[in-house]
Amino acid sequence: MALLEDTIAGISGQDDEWRARARERLDQLALPHWALGRLMDLAMDLAGMTRSMTPPVERRAVVTMAGDHGVVAEGVSKFPQEVTPQMVHNFVRGGAGINALARQAGARVVVVDMGVAADLGELAASGRIIDRKVAPGTANMAKGPAMSRDQAVAALEAGIDVARSLVPETDVFGTGDMGIGNTTPSTAIAACLCRCPVAEVAGRGTGIDDAQLAHKIEVVEQALALNRPDPEDPLDVLAKVGGFEIGGIAGLVLGAAAARRPVLVDGFISTAGAMIATALCPAAADFVIAAHRSVEPGHGRMQEFIGKEPLLDLNLRLGEGTGAAVAMNIVAAARAVLTDIATFAEAMVSEAEG
Repeated sequence: MALLEDTIAGISGQDDEWRARARERLDQLALPHWALGRLMDLAMDLAGMTRSMTPPVERRAVVTMAGDHGVVAEGVSKFPQEVTPQMVHNFVRGGAGINALARQAGARVVVVDMGVAADLGELAASGRIIDRKVAPGTANMAKGPAMSRDQAVAALEAGIDVARSLVPETDVFGTGDMGIGNTTPSTAIAACLCRCPVAEVAGRGTGIDDAQLAHKIEVVEQALALNRPDPEDPLDVLAKVGGFEIGGIAGLVLGAAAARRPVLVDGFISTAGAMIATALCPAAADFVIAAHRSVEPGHGRMQEFIGKEPLLDLNLRLGEGTGAAVAMNIVAAARAVLTDIATFAEAMVSEAEG
């Protein structure tokens, strides 16, 4: 608990002085005022996050957290649980969606076993993944709490620890996830923290049909009614209806924020983690960049909760960190706006009259 408390205590928001410096330069660029719109907004954010007029963005890492979920026993997913470790092996081989898009973005992929229900010791021993397994999958939240409060803290602190270990060689973080069934706990977290009906935030995940979606909604409602997570206590929410990889993502967000590193939050599951992180520490939201809006219907409500507008809307629903990887190109573009475009004075161009 000490690591979690110390990390939260060490997070302060964006630096207003550096934001003002960036704003002053952006106002003077040789183009119509704020003609590059949200790229300029993001450039100002980057300056405030990093306290630099040349924000470093070259060293990029997508951290894909993996974990399994006991609630899969309720038939909430189209795929069997063994797909989780199979996909971890695919990540390591470089054949997954996140590998392709991270390569395009010049990012490395770091895979963390937070709670996969399989023995991945060989991959960990060879250094191909990071082993921070809290337990081999959560308990079935439809029958009782997904995890203990101590396990929730352990998941958060594992994420913080991973962030700290990567900070010396990482300028920009991206979050990713892998875990069959993990849209179900993410839906529960969204419904609890947003204080809205489950049906408003529940989606089809891996592609379930209408009957399966109705069943999924019932399962989440049952879990919330049984466990009664306290929306005023993010740790309680994570413990009662969360997942180990969701806790790891939340910890990664906190660890990145404490180190003043931008963190691109991917889709539905990653945003559930960001909700836990920002509920624990509102200042951490200053370092969150919403990469994209998922096709999951609840994703917009979740992004409203953390106070972020997504950079992209591409009908993505894969997870893994794929949207975060794509959005890293936008972050690099925003940095270029701040550093590479001449001001009117530098370009010796006449300014607008009046």
